[in-house]
Amino acid sequence: MAELKKQISIIIEEIQKIVPEKFVMMEVCGTHTMNIAKFGLRSLLPKNIRIISGPGCPVCVTSSSDIKAAIDICKMPNTIVATFGDMVKVPCAGDCLQNYKNVKIIYSPIEALELAKKNKDKEVVLLGVGFETTAPLTAAVIKEAAKIKLDNFSVLCMHKLVPEAIELIMRSNNVRLNGFLLPGHVCVITGSDYFNFISKFKFSGVVAGFEAVNIASSIKELIKCFVDSKYGVVNNYSTVVTKDGNVKAQSLVKDVYTQTDSLWRGIGLIKKSGLKINKEYLKYDALNKFNISIKEIKDPKNCRCGDILKGEALPPDCIYYGKECTPSNPIGPCMVSTEGTCAAFYKYVEE
Repeated sequence: MAELKKQISIIIEEIQKIVPEKFVMMEVCGTHTMNIAKFGLRSLLPKNIRIISGPGCPVCVTSSSDIKAAIDICKMPNTIVATFGDMVKVPCAGDCLQNYKNVKIIYSPIEALELAKKNKDKEVVLLGVGFETTAPLTAAVIKEAAKIKLDNFSVLCMHKLVPEAIELIMRSNNVRLNGFLLPGHVCVITGSDYFNFISKFKFSGVVAGFEAVNIASSIKELIKCFVDSKYGVVNNYSTVVTKDGNVKAQSLVKDVYTQTDSLWRGIGLIKKSGLKINKEYLKYDALNKFNISIKEIKDPKNCRCGDILKGEALPPDCIYYGKECTPSNPIGPCMVSTEGTCAAFYKYVEE
């Protein structure tokens, strides 16, 4: 621990020597959100450096409309809905998945496939949630279901793509940013070159890992890019991230999905920011199988999760935060997920 503190202190001293008058960065990864709060990095950095959280929590950005579709499936006879645990408490129009006995918490998509094999008299629906990191896993089980001709299995596909959301934020005039801490988990799959498009907008980004020292050094590298007017992507997580990424996983995504417009909770419709199951695997698309249409649902009035996800507000700016809205009684998704910004602030008492 002493050595860790020493390493971080050295990096902070180096940052203090190069920091501009004002520097605002955004991280777009739920694990970064939690670890920045956990390690207290905001309090260690100079006061003129500001870290804001973007739409990096997959549970937080899943729209109320998609949650409603999942709840509608729960209400159908002889169904089992398989989902990661963070999803079950996300509120939607006074309801949530936690209220249904046929919801099963899983830790891997393959478990949903096993549920379908063991329950041939039930329709098993996997909630496909997450970004580029988890989309290949869902694609793999869809392909396996097709291979073994498993007819009682389908996926409610809610996967989203990070670049389109980042581009929306870069085009916005509401937040003045100087750069991005880029998600290491996503880049393991996509490769660091996936984010090179940010250079067109004269932005820089650093691919960061998740330990305190790596996050701190990534912040330093990002500030250096800004000071030197260096636009594009720097890979500071080269132990696991390459410029090309996991080609096999990318092939799975390309084989099973096509890009589509997608609703992001609190943000709205973002063009080409989602994935849908393509025609070859349409029988495994739960929307098609159960003839469900996605209808836009309004989020709770005065809940500022959308503003927080766009970096336009911090959790304490919301009138519900820490009062009506707590982890045990969440009003918005940013307080539900273990990777949500509100949950991170609440747990580690950030102000």
